[in-house]
Amino acid sequence: MRPELKHKEITHKIIGVFYDVYNELGHGFLESVYQRSLGLALESAGVRIHSPVKIPVWFRGKCVGQFEGDMLVEEAVLLELKVARCLERAHPAQLLNYLRATNIEVGILLNFGLKPEFKRLLLDNSSKTNRCGN
Repeated sequence: MRPELKHKEITHKIIGVFYDVYNELGHGFLESVYQRSLGLALESAGVRIHSPVKIPVWFRGKCVGQFEGDMLVEEAVLLELKVARCLERAHPAQLLNYLRATNIEVGILLNFGLKPEFKRLLLDNSSKTNRCGN
């Protein structure tokens, strides 16, 4: 028996909207165009988003910096958008670092490149250390 995916309904909706946006716009635009378009399309689908989202980085109980994630969906799924020829090894590593710095457990990497690609990542909170002052 296959285990249930965390935030399955939200992630399925995100991926469907991602393909809708890609099919309508195609490839070749700047990441910012896809980010705004995806945000509009998700909101039209009844999904709450924050874009961009500031994410603090913690080390030994101290905030040592922050980075900007592309989009947070329903306070539960972090999106990282790319416009690349193809997804590279550094792309999921970046999203995993973002997940590690937050209480968010699910992230989706969306590539609006020559062909649409996505990668769903999970980092369970129980495996995280040094985040949010912990």
